[in-house]
Amino acid sequence: MSHRKRWHFLWLLFFYCGVFGQQVPETITVAEYVTRYKDVARRKMLEHGIPASITLAQGILESANGNSELARLANNHFGIKCHQDWKGETYTKDDDARNECFRKYPTASQSFEDHSVFLRTRSRYAFLFDLDPSDYRAWAYGLKKAGYATNPKYPELLIRIIEEHRLNEFDAEGSGVSHVAVADFADDLQFHAKETDGGSISPGLAGGRKVLVNNGIKCIVALKGDSPESLAREAAVMLWQIYRYNDLARGERIRAGQLVYLQPKKRKAAISYHMVKEHERMPDISQQYGIKLKHLYRKNRMEPGSQPAVGQKLWLRKKKPATGE
Repeated sequence: MSHRKRWHFLWLLFFYCGVFGQQVPETITVAEYVTRYKDVARRKMLEHGIPASITLAQGILESANGNSELARLANNHFGIKCHQDWKGETYTKDDDARNECFRKYPTASQSFEDHSVFLRTRSRYAFLFDLDPSDYRAWAYGLKKAGYATNPKYPELLIRIIEEHRLNEFDAEGSGVSHVAVADFADDLQFHAKETDGGSISPGLAGGRKVLVNNGIKCIVALKGDSPESLAREAAVMLWQIYRYNDLARGERIRAGQLVYLQPKKRKAAISYHMVKEHERMPDISQQYGIKLKHLYRKNRMEPGSQPAVGQKLWLRKKKPATGE
């Protein structure tokens, strides 16, 4: 081999070693992705009410099982772009247009949390949370309807992923009870009982606490030290149900003696009117009569967040006439 050829050979050897000797990123399979992120998806289902199967399927589809550039370099598993309200770190890459801004997270877990919050706080997704959390098909089509993705086959892609990998099994596991128990407190939950004239259900929850019926809705009385988390565990429901059914803000405390509903409150109460007493607030009256807070405001033509005056007449079944009464 000539001197010139030898140097050419050595240069090629160095080049190929340099290019192909670099560490190749780990390729994650669907099964590995599910194993890695199933617990965080179930936790987000408990906290926010999004089916774990939907969260996992979206993560698998949007991030190519965690192998996409966005997932590897920005921990962004759901393709969420910056939008005007994003204050965190960003990552720029070409997408529908050049140099689009995407959210960047310190960890993949924070991407899962932001995905849940994103769906929870955007008004166009609000109708999804009226769906059965075990109905992954309705959620898949609902996401497309709300405009999460432009691909017309987006629902079918999610459903195929869910069914091929049996991700819907995590929807039941996310609550620790069966689908029936997660749904609307069917008769075969822990208490197996019928309503009595006294308004209670016996023998009560697994912990022995009595379940009451107010305005046709099952509820319990909060005791000192109760929290949304402890009541969700005791009643075998998801945390988001305690928050949502009781018009509670995330992190809001529960007072001893307060009624805590285990099913959605209704649009109207059993009686027609309530005369406001001293120190009564709209959330108190909403809980007292088992009427959804937003409907209580609407019936009385009041701005959400405002409070009634002592002696004010509140309408509980019909809407207050425009002229007042």
